[in-house]
Amino acid sequence: MRRRFFASLFQQLRILWPIFSGVLVVIVGSGALVGWIEGWQLGDTLYFTFVTGLTIGYGDLVPKQTIARVLALVIGLCGIVLTGLIAAASVQALRGADPDRSNSDNAD
Repeated sequence: MRRRFFASLFQQLRILWPIFSGVLVVIVGSGALVGWIEGWQLGDTLYFTFVTGLTIGYGDLVPKQTIARVLALVIGLCGIVLTGLIAAASVQALRGADPDRSNSDNAD
């Protein structure tokens, strides 16, 4: 069952890869702009981007400029979309890995 799950998950990810990559480009690009606007170092910029993108938001790095705050909102919203896509792909992979469910779906 584990092999079927991972095979189905990789199939889902292969289908959704153009969307994933586009969302990741928006997240990383917005994060780079925030870091440049705020004058942060590269490590701080990456840390802020991924903490904000994963919607954790520790609050130790906070953008001060208005445009940087707007970009932080974009990062957070894209992070929610990315998390939702990963969750949807995982659910579909679980459905595809269940042999009982796939047999009953084909019977309908």
